[in-house]
Amino acid sequence: MDKICDLKTTQDVIKYVNRAKETLSPDLLLILIGPTASGKTRLAVEIAKELDGEIISADSRQVYRGLDIGTGKDLKEYREIPYHLIDIVPPTFQYTVKEFVKDFEEAYTDIINRGKFPILCGGTGSYIQTLLQPQPYSQIPKNETFHVEHARFTKEELIQLINAEEIPSDFHIDWHSHKRLIRALEILYYLRINEPPTVLKASYPSLILALSPSLDLRRARIDQRLKSRIDDGLIAEVERLLAEGISHDQLQWYGLEYKYASYYLIGQLSQTEFENKLRTEIHRFAKRQMTYFRKMEKEGLEIKWLENYG
Repeated sequence: MDKICDLKTTQDVIKYVNRAKETLSPDLLLILIGPTASGKTRLAVEIAKELDGEIISADSRQVYRGLDIGTGKDLKEYREIPYHLIDIVPPTFQYTVKEFVKDFEEAYTDIINRGKFPILCGGTGSYIQTLLQPQPYSQIPKNETFHVEHARFTKEELIQLINAEEIPSDFHIDWHSHKRLIRALEILYYLRINEPPTVLKASYPSLILALSPSLDLRRARIDQRLKSRIDDGLIAEVERLLAEGISHDQLQWYGLEYKYASYYLIGQLSQTEFENKLRTEIHRFAKRQMTYFRKMEKEGLEIKWLENYG
């Protein structure tokens, strides 16, 4: 992480972005990334307010209507700033990176055509990397039933199944993530009988800024935000989703907050165990996010790190 921007305040960041906007391209796409609870949305809103911008969400869960508290939509934070790709599909819809790329292109084109400044903000690194460095494998259809069925397999079992397949030399597998191992197996099964899709490389003039708070600050923010979500009715939200027909298996696929709330509601965890386990797993998730962002950098995306901001 040697490309560090010594920007300490929001105004410093706004001035930096404005200079980039004037010198790089009139159609510049600002991309704000960072681990969960790092303050991405708040910064995006301030930049949008000053530079006449609109925000496009790069969050794989905030696309779902009704998944509000657990995904941290915090829609009040946007105030008068227009936002895109939030609350666009029902929770039963299988939203994939393919839909994201299509929806992003529509939102980006609309924003540029109206003379506004597009700001892509979110923590789903795979969405952003696919957008800037399209991979044929990411376009392979995703089957929710397959993922639910294989969620019960251990990492070791999934690795054994993957190693039994023919793995293309350019197909990179995250061997540490249970969820991505299932996706890798799904892709390899697809490739048994299908050619990988052909994709055209998208081209967006972009500037990527990554928020990188200290570990202590990141952990404190995560703990505080989790407490707020529980106090604001996370469990009640999950109970409502169950009453609307969402299954526990589906809930457990929607991310950590829904997964452990589901475990609590079916009696696998006590209240204290639920809160402690969820807190620990969110810290681990933030660490994995940072690892993925560094991977993006190693694979050729230029990232400016804001280590002293905030």
